[in-house]
Amino acid sequence: MTHPPMIAPNLDPSPIVEHFRGCQGTDLLTAAVAHFGVFERLKSTRMSFDELRRALELSVRPARVLVTALMAFGLLAEDSEGRIGSTELAREHLTPGAHFDLSGYVGLASQSPTVLEMVERLRTNRPAGADDGSGTAYIFREGQASAMEDEAKARSLTLALAGRARNVAPVMAEVYPIEGVRVLLDVGGGTGIYSIAWLLRHPELRAIVWDLPEVLKVASEMAIEHGVSDRLECRPGDMFTDPVPTGVDAVLLSNVLHDWDFGECRALLHRCCDALPVGGRLLIHDVFLNDALDGPLTVALYSASLFRLCEGRAYSAKEYRRMLEEVGLVAGPVVPTLMHCGVLSAVKTGDGGGWLGQNAPDSVRP
Repeated sequence: MTHPPMIAPNLDPSPIVEHFRGCQGTDLLTAAVAHFGVFERLKSTRMSFDELRRALELSVRPARVLVTALMAFGLLAEDSEGRIGSTELAREHLTPGAHFDLSGYVGLASQSPTVLEMVERLRTNRPAGADDGSGTAYIFREGQASAMEDEAKARSLTLALAGRARNVAPVMAEVYPIEGVRVLLDVGGGTGIYSIAWLLRHPELRAIVWDLPEVLKVASEMAIEHGVSDRLECRPGDMFTDPVPTGVDAVLLSNVLHDWDFGECRALLHRCCDALPVGGRLLIHDVFLNDALDGPLTVALYSASLFRLCEGRAYSAKEYRRMLEEVGLVAGPVVPTLMHCGVLSAVKTGDGGGWLGQNAPDSVRP
């Protein structure tokens, strides 16, 4: 039986996703100008991040998404003391009352449905579908409606993400080989395409894709399609509450942590670390903001897209390294893959981690 190849694309599709995510920029800029008065507040002063978010009456996560985007736009900047102010571009063109002020022009979009929806997300710090009964996309939380519990919706959302994975997975497997790993645990692995890419390159490798039952129906089909079903196990479970599969040498979190806020990320990393032997590897495959949290622009806009749909955002490698160190993992450099993604690998040291390693609960679910 002939199976489809797992090959890298001839052309980098990054420009397509950059155009796709560009709408987030319009909504964030209009919200900042017409609804939150960011540049009016900073007309004659600079503020720390916490001072600014309190002035805007925003929680930390939405404020970080908004401020990061405005910095990436070149409209806000942080000084050496960590105080945020308007750049020269913003002072001349977005300060109310300035001779060349464009605030009114930007404000023409203030009542656009997508702008109003963005404002609602920023003010409530809740993903779309969390409050109206329609169900959140990609998020499963006990007691909250989720599209991932419905077979048709779960299949549709999982296959939608497969479009990106088919492009990125073969590149990841090529630039980050995992020789020496016998068993890989793919947490929240969806279609399993990232695991499959490695299975095709490493004939001795076995993989466990750990995800919700409806999602694993797609993963099982993908494994059969690529001829690796004998080495890929689809194991159902909730990654926050069910026992983490053990007997693995490496754990992959590909485009998973960005769905969750800091508390959930730390708890999940703690649980995964506990499942690894000393010397085992944890691999975060994701997009990464700059360590200064001021860009790059395409990742800042992707962060806004995540913010609207999920309970997380994009994080920097510095933020991830801090979380990893807290649970007893030592991280290396980021290895770029494709479509603004990269692999941040970490090794379990056996030190037991910091406060989280000692005190983390089994779940941070409310």
